[in-house]
Amino acid sequence: MVFAGVTSAAGAGTANTRAARARGVVAAPHANLAAARLRLKLEASGLIGPVAIAWRAGDPRMYVAEQDGHVRIVDHGHVTGTALTIAVSNGSEQGLLGLSFAHDGKKMYVNYTDQAGDTHVVEYTMSGTRAVSPRQLLFQNQPFANHNGGQVTLAADNMLYIGLGDGGSGGDPQGNAQNRNTFLGKILRIDPHPLNGSPYRIPADNPFRGQAGVKQAIWMYGLRNPWRFSLDRANGDIWIGDVGQEHFEEVDYARSGHAGINFGWNLREGLHPYQGGARPAGAHDPLFERSHVSGDCSIIGGYVYRGTVIGALRGAYVYGDFCTGEIRGAVQSSGTVTQRRDLGLNVPQLSTFAQGPKGELRAVSHNGNIYVIVPA
Repeated sequence: MVFAGVTSAAGAGTANTRAARARGVVAAPHANLAAARLRLKLEASGLIGPVAIAWRAGDPRMYVAEQDGHVRIVDHGHVTGTALTIAVSNGSEQGLLGLSFAHDGKKMYVNYTDQAGDTHVVEYTMSGTRAVSPRQLLFQNQPFANHNGGQVTLAADNMLYIGLGDGGSGGDPQGNAQNRNTFLGKILRIDPHPLNGSPYRIPADNPFRGQAGVKQAIWMYGLRNPWRFSLDRANGDIWIGDVGQEHFEEVDYARSGHAGINFGWNLREGLHPYQGGARPAGAHDPLFERSHVSGDCSIIGGYVYRGTVIGALRGAYVYGDFCTGEIRGAVQSSGTVTQRRDLGLNVPQLSTFAQGPKGELRAVSHNGNIYVIVPA
C-alpha cells in the first residue's frame, strides 16, 4: 500500500508498539480463516439499544453504553447497576454513541449527542462505579441529525481518538469531510489533559499541529461516517469501518503512526468516484469495499483478533454489517488483503463489536443481546 502524501507521526506508532510488547501481544498475523470454526455464545441480554462496551482496569464487569443515554454495569450476564445517565437526542443515529476508560480506570470518556442533536465528548471521574464531575473536552454543532460517528477510544499511547461523521444529510452537501477547518468527517486525536484554559492538548506528533486554518486535533480525514474504528492492540495499526452512501461500504487501514491521511470522501465512495468527483491528490484508497448488491447497507467496524482461544482467527480483522447481520473476517499483509471470508455467524441488528481485556471479541445486537465469539 502506498502512503502518498502521508505524514508519519512516529511517536504515536512507537508508543503503541511498546505498549503492545509490554502486554506480551504478538503482532504477526497467524490467521487461517478457512480453518476457523466459530459460534456465538450468549453472554448478556435485556439491554436497550447497546452500542458500545468498555472495561475498567481491575474490574471484570462490562460497562455497556445504551443509546438512550445510560451506561449499565453488567456482571455475569445481568445488569447490576447504572454508572451514568445523561439526556440525549433520540434519532436513529443519535444518542449515547461511544464509551471508553482511562487505563487506570479512574476516568470515563463518552461521546453523545445532546437533546439539540449536537455532539459532546465528555470526561467523567469515577467514584466507585458512578461517573461524576463531568468535564467537557469537545463540542461540535451538528448541521443534520445523521452521520454523527460516535467512537471514542483511549489508545495505548494515552491519546484519545474520536470519530465524527461528515455532519449528515446525504452526499456531504457542506463538503465537511474534505474541509480541514472542521472536526466533521474526521478522526481526531487529542491528549485529554487541560492546558492553559484549553480542555485538551494537541499532541506534538499530530500531523497538522501548528498549521493555521486547520483543526490541529485532526488525525485523519475524508470520512463519511466512521461509526466504528479500532487500533490493533498488537501494533497500533488503525482499521476503520466507514459507512457508505449509495453503493459501497469500505474498510480503511493505515499502519501505526501514519497520519494526515485523506480517505477521499465525498469525492470518492469506496474505490470509485462519487458523483463525478476527481480523486484528491494523495488520497488513500480503502483496503477493501463491500457492494450494496450483496445486501450490505451499514458496515460495522470491528477488531483484529488478538485473543488466545481461537488460534485460526489470530491476526484477522473481524467486522460485519448492520443490515445483513453477517460477521466476516479479513487478513492483510503490507496493505494487501490476503484472506477474506464470511465467518458463518449472524447477529441481527449488529451494532458494534467489543474487545475484552484478554482479546476475546464480543458481537453486540441493537436488540439487546451481547455474544462472545468462541470456537465451535
